[in-house]
Amino acid sequence: MSTFAQVLGAQLRHHPGRPLITFYDEATGERVELSVTTYANWVAKASALLVEEHELERGDRLRIDLPPHWLSLVFLGAAWNAGLVVTDAEDPDAVVCGPDGLARWAAEAAQRPTLACSLRPLGVRFAEPLPTGVHDVGVEVWGQPDGWRPWDPPGADDPATEWAGETTTQAQLWAAATGASLSGGDRLVSEVDPASPPGTASFCEPLVSGGSLILVAHADPDRLEAIAVAERADGRFPREAQV
Repeated sequence: MSTFAQVLGAQLRHHPGRPLITFYDEATGERVELSVTTYANWVAKASALLVEEHELERGDRLRIDLPPHWLSLVFLGAAWNAGLVVTDAEDPDAVVCGPDGLARWAAEAAQRPTLACSLRPLGVRFAEPLPTGVHDVGVEVWGQPDGWRPWDPPGADDPATEWAGETTTQAQLWAAATGASLSGGDRLVSEVDPASPPGTASFCEPLVSGGSLILVAHADPDRLEAIAVAERADGRFPREAQV
């Protein structure tokens, strides 16, 4: 399996109901759990939003400027599903940001599609009006279909990430994840941003191995340990801090 669509499709065939993502935000008390099927539905909606509504094309670069959050994982999958390149560049073709990035990216909203996530529970809309030119994901995503496929699907040689100007193809991304040490069904705890150079492996490895990711935000060390125990985690990301 050398593309995101192939990897996710295999999990949908074999483990559609298993938990794939469990997200804790200790600042708000939010806990969200997405099964493989629910995650795939969100990826389809986000893919359609990026491509059909905002006219992004295969090979375009997407900046996901979000903190560690389950929606970051959704847009990560949507980018790879549509053949977009997840980048840390300052001049991307489109941006998905959170409240903390609004001031920065709204100033350039006329230059590129700029989508904002409120990061409120359940992915709902912002409570206040957004700056001109910024699109509210919590408004636009709900009207998108639960199933979506690109008319020009990415292949193994399409770039998946671009960190500091260095690209990794979809095939390279999934080969690295397949070669990791996770066993089938392993649950991995992480506080690392999954849409970042060190963080993509925290999601790709559990996805390809049939495991799951427990993504935690704003937890102190004791609370993180308690979550790991309660969720029966098998390991930590990065590897230096094992359960």
